[in-house]
Amino acid sequence: MDPDDRTPGAIRDAGPEIVAYGAPVLPGAMFLLGYFEDGTPIMGLPGCVMYAGATVFDLVLPRVAAGVRVSRRELKAMGHGGLCLGCPVCHYPVCSFGKGAY
Repeated sequence: MDPDDRTPGAIRDAGPEIVAYGAPVLPGAMFLLGYFEDGTPIMGLPGCVMYAGATVFDLVLPRVAAGVRVSRRELKAMGHGGLCLGCPVCHYPVCSFGKGAY
């Protein structure tokens, strides 16, 4: 999602409660997360999820898929350890990427 992307506005117009638009995690800082009244999550994903080995989406998806509602506070906590170092051989999730939230 780029600053001129229409996706965030379209998601907002659909009516969910927006938890966060932006996350202190790289790659993936332009991540958007919201929930509809019935608890259905909706996410706007930055372009990096197409090419990066590990992104904020990799940190959030397992919790969302398990039915755990991710809070703004949890996303903010990911700022500690929220930098993927792009190691030549990726060992995610056995690394410090995003571990500040847990």
